[in-house]
Amino acid sequence: MARANEAVLSPGPGVAAQVPSRRGALIGVSALLCTVTIAVNFMLGPLLPLMQSHYGVSVSAVTWGLTAMLLGSGAGFVLIPRLQDNVDDRTMLLWSGVLLTAGALIPAVADTYPALLVGSALLGFGSAAQMLPLGFLRRHLTGSSVATAVSVLIMATGTGVVVGMVGGGLAVKYLSLSAFFYLLAAAFAVTTVALLAVVPHSHPASSARIGVGGTAWMIAWVTLILLAMAQITAWGDVCYLLLAAGLVAGAAWVAAQRRSAAPVFDLAMLKKPYATTACVASCLFGAVDAAFVLLVTYYTQTPAEVGYGLGTDALGTSLLMVPFALTMFISGKAAERMVQQGRPGVILVAGAALCGLGLVWLAFAHEQTWQYLVGSALVGLGSRAGYSGSFAIPQLVVGEDQAGMAAGVPATVMMIGSALGAAVITTVLSLEYLPQVPGVPQPHLYTVGYLLAAAFPVLILLATGVSNARHPGAFKALVTRA
Repeated sequence: MARANEAVLSPGPGVAAQVPSRRGALIGVSALLCTVTIAVNFMLGPLLPLMQSHYGVSVSAVTWGLTAMLLGSGAGFVLIPRLQDNVDDRTMLLWSGVLLTAGALIPAVADTYPALLVGSALLGFGSAAQMLPLGFLRRHLTGSSVATAVSVLIMATGTGVVVGMVGGGLAVKYLSLSAFFYLLAAAFAVTTVALLAVVPHSHPASSARIGVGGTAWMIAWVTLILLAMAQITAWGDVCYLLLAAGLVAGAAWVAAQRRSAAPVFDLAMLKKPYATTACVASCLFGAVDAAFVLLVTYYTQTPAEVGYGLGTDALGTSLLMVPFALTMFISGKAAERMVQQGRPGVILVAGAALCGLGLVWLAFAHEQTWQYLVGSALVGLGSRAGYSGSFAIPQLVVGEDQAGMAAGVPATVMMIGSALGAAVITTVLSLEYLPQVPGVPQPHLYTVGYLLAAAFPVLILLATGVSNARHPGAFKALVTRA
């Protein structure tokens, strides 16, 4: 197995094998990049009340900051990993760093609501750079580089989630909004400089042409779907029309890509054993995480005087979810190793089962602090294991010249899944409010929300079962043969 990995994953043309000291530096800057880009996705949520008062806008207006980031992420996850295969790694790292730094500086300097929206969109787009290590670690390391790349991504995700949640809570307490964005810009600038100092020069991994029209088309239908889900409670029936339009446009895009001479993504990858299942699982694990975070946030920050809730602030909620982030250090590495051994179904099933157990637990046990610590640990264990499998599987079935593309597909559907999970929970919590406190959901809706969220892991189990039945042993044979 080790010899097989070395044969498939050895450095490509023009890339020299790295000495051990360089290996450590590459892994270090990769972890730093993943940490800061993932953290930004978890930082803005706790800042919404501060933004609302700072800019003097309504609740619906300030949430457009998160929507702008979501839409920017959708476009970034389509484009950035795909471009990485056709542009050298250092150039992509530089572009991404400039976008992220600009996204933080614009609201820091201009300090206006429109600047916040522009900055949020750029931050979302640039955050897709978290996928870049999956490509450049494969190209610049020898041996089991897929194992290393996926491990770095998953473990840095844990750090990023903790830094993001706790950092956002601390910013609400102790920093002004401008100071927060200036610090964010400095972090991105330092990260970019470190990456450029460590990542070696290389030639583009692929000479395949990227279809501009197909790329724009994909970004358009992904944006329609994300926008519809993000505004489902605000726009009502209009969102269903947008969602339908996005789904139809997406289906037409798939049909066109099959005939295209310059496809955005090589859809032939999805015919490989477990590749489609990995993408479906990535989408559904994204839905699990988004649903979980929203349910925990809303309940724990509900003032206890209304009859339920813990009355915590943003920082307190973040601390309750620390086990969610930390448990990925336990499950991520073990899960990736199992996929390397040719057993992806086992890890997807285990991840889904743990997530489902954690969500069902919280459906009936979410009134005490300790209950959240247990539930968040279970969901974190499961989702990190699932993500490890979802991102490792595509990497193992393609060559290094398609590493960026193989990262972009599950990452894009993960974003769609996150929007789906958030839309489902937002809709559920909007069904019925307390009569004495308008805008505060009825407490029983949290049980409903957790149980609905538990349906996502069930779908992962079904998809994995179908793959096991259709291709028994095919993935292991493919990895071993390679």
